[in-house]
Amino acid sequence: MIEFVNVTKRYSNGTVALKDVNLKINKGDFAFVVGSSGSGKSTLIKMILKEEDATQGEVFVNGYSVSTMSRKQIPFLRRSLGIVFQDFRLLPNKTVYENVAFAMQITEAMPRDIRRQVPMALALVGLSRKANVYPGQMSGGEQQRVALARALVNNPCLLVADEPTGNLDPETSWEIMKLLSEVNSRGTTVVVATHEKSIVDSMKKRVIAIDKGVIVRDQEKGLYGYEDKDNQLYN
Repeated sequence: MIEFVNVTKRYSNGTVALKDVNLKINKGDFAFVVGSSGSGKSTLIKMILKEEDATQGEVFVNGYSVSTMSRKQIPFLRRSLGIVFQDFRLLPNKTVYENVAFAMQITEAMPRDIRRQVPMALALVGLSRKANVYPGQMSGGEQQRVALARALVNNPCLLVADEPTGNLDPETSWEIMKLLSEVNSRGTTVVVATHEKSIVDSMKKRVIAIDKGVIVRDQEKGLYGYEDKDNQLYN
């Protein structure tokens, strides 16, 4: 599903964001990626999405060799993924229904498939009654639910969420995480980058901790850990 083989990422300014990372996330896993700001967590997520390339090593996602794929192949990779961001990234001039449908339209889905799949995705996230509402008329939590429905409408085998609760209050954050857990229980692999210690500790899923570009801990049913004065993560 996801595999990093001896991956190093060095930026042009000399910063090493990831150093000799080896990681495997299997089909059906639910994994939290945790680490302090600047740890390399966001770089790892961007490499899964082919937003950044490895300086050394190989990255494989959903059967694609991300490190060697051509530009023409990138849309096909991303169509196999569901992606949820912290800032929702909804289209303000489109309704909830239209925002979710748009994710299918860009894959050239048949209209009848769109009419079937969009209501199902909205029902999954509890927004069936909000189909004709615009994002600006919704709370942050509702907007994130729309973003989640959009990520799921094409039935991706892998869902990647980058700080999905970063702009939400604690109660709403829990609602989003419960939805992600339900999606995982249906067979979708879920990878979540987060700073939410309480959520990570309570859910007891796999925890991959990154510090200074190195994976320092990879635990099944793990905890967020704590940070010392040097921002190193421990279990």
